[in-house]
Amino acid sequence: MKLTKTLMASTALTVAAGMATADGHMASEMTIVSWGGAYTNSQQKAYHDPYMEMTGVNIINDSSSSEAVAKLRAMNEAGNVTWDVVDVVAADAIRLCDEGLAMEIDPDEMLAAAPDGTSAEDDFGDLLVSDCFIPQIVYSTTFGYRTDMVGDTPPTSVCAVFDTETYPGKRALEKNPINNMEWALLCDGVAKDEVYDVLETEEGQQQALDKLATIKDDVIWWSAGADTPQLLADGEIVMGSTYNGRLFSVIEEQNQPVAMLWDAQVFDLDGWIIPAGLSDERKARALDYIMFATDTQRLADQAKYISYGPARASSAPLVGQHADLGIDMAPHMPTDPENAKNTFLYNYEFWADYRDDIDAKFQAWLAQ
Repeated sequence: MKLTKTLMASTALTVAAGMATADGHMASEMTIVSWGGAYTNSQQKAYHDPYMEMTGVNIINDSSSSEAVAKLRAMNEAGNVTWDVVDVVAADAIRLCDEGLAMEIDPDEMLAAAPDGTSAEDDFGDLLVSDCFIPQIVYSTTFGYRTDMVGDTPPTSVCAVFDTETYPGKRALEKNPINNMEWALLCDGVAKDEVYDVLETEEGQQQALDKLATIKDDVIWWSAGADTPQLLADGEIVMGSTYNGRLFSVIEEQNQPVAMLWDAQVFDLDGWIIPAGLSDERKARALDYIMFATDTQRLADQAKYISYGPARASSAPLVGQHADLGIDMAPHMPTDPENAKNTFLYNYEFWADYRDDIDAKFQAWLAQ
């Protein structure tokens, strides 16, 4: 549903009524934290640009989402929160909410209803995994590989990552335990439905690290989502993990000799939190932005620029073609039936509980 600028402004500003400062104004500048690269570019086009045009607010982008938990802890400790809206994965949102570092959101009061009147809570449904989390996209972490570096037998299994004999060359893996530990156990013979039971034990964690050790010398460890696509484009790796939308960009937009390996792709959620401790003025602006950026049309608009599924049920039917390429976006979504034949379901609660301990062990292993 297309909204006129006047109606958009009215819808977006409703939530902020009564929250502005005494002189009736809200903050005219805000810092929004995200992941950079093709993902931030999709947000810029779908959310930031129309919001700035509508309100005159100046949005400053910060690409520090991978460090969001640590930085928000430090800001809170210092009593100086400089971020206004932060894009995080669901497990990090749960941690931030549990620690009181993110404000709780009432979806039916603070988020827009669907065009047919369906409440935001019902429209987002089970994706509202935390009281502080506003879902934005369903995405997956999966693998891309160089089609010109895999010979006549392109990989079909995620376990090809551990097969350096058939697929020699460097691999890229994220520099944290999430997903790597799960893939390692899967490829070491652990059944999919037993992975997290194994991983919560000391022995299971060591088993995963031992499996990763078999390729440790062949791994380039990445920290930013843009790293693997660049390494693939440069031919520095034969395969590497990253977010499916980043791979879509390098394959379809940059026309590089890269293909997707959807096997054991890990579904996850990404969305917004508003940091606790903001002034009333900044909180009002953050809530105003959130209501606008997570309405039905805006979430569908983001899918015009990157292959992530919108988190609202009402947005899915509005997903059409890529804004620039003119190609149908549905087959490029991680949720497409062809791509989702063998998915691995990420356990938010497990990583919210175990992340700090396992991350410390993983970083110590890396340093060995």
